[in-house]
Amino acid sequence: MSSYLTAAIQSALQAFPRQRLLLLWTAGVGLTAIATWMWWRKKQSEELELKQVGIVSELFIYPIKSCRPVSVQEADCMELGLYKGDLRDRHWLVVTEDGHMVTGRQEPRLVLISVSVRGDSLCLKGEGMDELLVPMSLPKSNKVRDCRVFGKDIQGRDCGEEASRWFTSYFQSSQPYYLVHFEEKTMRPRKSKDSEVLFRDVDVIAYSDASPIMLLSETSMEDLNSRLAEPISLRNFRPCIVVSDCNAFAEDAWHDIRVGTARLKRIMACGRCILTTVNPDTGIITRKEPLDTLRTYRKSDAALSHVYKTSPLFGQYYGVDKTGTLHVGDPIYQVIHKHQQ
Repeated sequence: MSSYLTAAIQSALQAFPRQRLLLLWTAGVGLTAIATWMWWRKKQSEELELKQVGIVSELFIYPIKSCRPVSVQEADCMELGLYKGDLRDRHWLVVTEDGHMVTGRQEPRLVLISVSVRGDSLCLKGEGMDELLVPMSLPKSNKVRDCRVFGKDIQGRDCGEEASRWFTSYFQSSQPYYLVHFEEKTMRPRKSKDSEVLFRDVDVIAYSDASPIMLLSETSMEDLNSRLAEPISLRNFRPCIVVSDCNAFAEDAWHDIRVGTARLKRIMACGRCILTTVNPDTGIITRKEPLDTLRTYRKSDAALSHVYKTSPLFGQYYGVDKTGTLHVGDPIYQVIHKHQQ
């Protein structure tokens, strides 16, 4: 036998145990990983309990900030809020020539503009105005405007001169108004915590005030109306998710919930401002009710007075921990960690 062949055989014999050892080690690592995953899943199921606390009674998407909502039977709950195809919550915004946002606080009649979907366009209707069709997908040649929402920079693509003339005429203004659209693929969202310090780094929004999701129960609304001289509409508060089958203000304690296939994390209560005093049927702002009544019984704890200041609390802000699909009629489950019981 040649010395070359002898060396090859010796090398193969020496390599075989090492290969076998490597295979055994790899298998061991894999089994350990599987066992760890199974233990974690078991621990999660042991630590969590789901308790039904309500039912989704209504879902609303507000395409244009401060305009009327679109009621939907189902919606995708995404990081930036509720979507129904290209119809997305607070992804359109009216701005001044220098890019500052315009809401119902500055122009109360904005709340009277109705929005619907017609083909691949938004259809806007306002009193005394012809219908306006705004394509939901805009030409890239349209100008990108630098905008300001609550003092923070964000971009929006100009929806065109026809939209600008429509809003300028609707407000009977000598100064031009513009409609802009937030495009997720090319534009950076705002961080919720830049508006409200209690939010997390992962919570992001387009043109919403602070949160991708605001939830409110019907019974909380009924409780408020029982205290008012003149009942008001739930539309004054502009919720995304409306809940039935629960006690008034039960939502204050739903810190972690599952709705449909989505999972939401309660961040904070919603501090209310003068926008709630705009009548959604007349566009008249009073700057009084329901704020005056809410301040008599829905104040924040002293420990959070630096966050809410004088704003009364009504409804709850949620961040999106897991995206998913929601339907009207879905049960809402509170996720209870057993160590909290």
